[in-house]
Amino acid sequence: MKIAIIASIQFSKEMVEYKQQLEKLGHVVFIPYSTEKIAASEIALEEYMKEKEAHGDMKFREEGPDLIKDHYNKILKSDAILMLNYSKKGVKNYVGGNALMEMGFAYVNNKTIFLLHDIPDMPYTDEIRAMHPTILHGNLAEIK
Repeated sequence: MKIAIIASIQFSKEMVEYKQQLEKLGHVVFIPYSTEKIAASEIALEEYMKEKEAHGDMKFREEGPDLIKDHYNKILKSDAILMLNYSKKGVKNYVGGNALMEMGFAYVNNKTIFLLHDIPDMPYTDEIRAMHPTILHGNLAEIK
């Protein structure tokens, strides 16, 4: 199966780890452009997060391809998406704005949606539920 991973950029290390695990299971895996750059040591995650906290991440968005369109195209090439929804900003199993958009891209293009953890309690919980994601409860073996 071809799978696009979705997560907050701060979880780049985890995205790379899950990419490797999924590849060992025989899947083809796509990760976000910025995470590829971080994994290749072309951008330091600490530098990215510091800049993002101080000024947003437009600096990084303007230095390469259009990040939204780039990952959208990876989703289109995939059979499914895997969202690594870890706790963030005091919200258990957080799903951010960009991740919600990417879930929507997957949904309207009839891609299977996997969430690593349960659906979070957020203002757009109903929208997430309406996309009928499969909850993995941390178990990648459930991806079929």
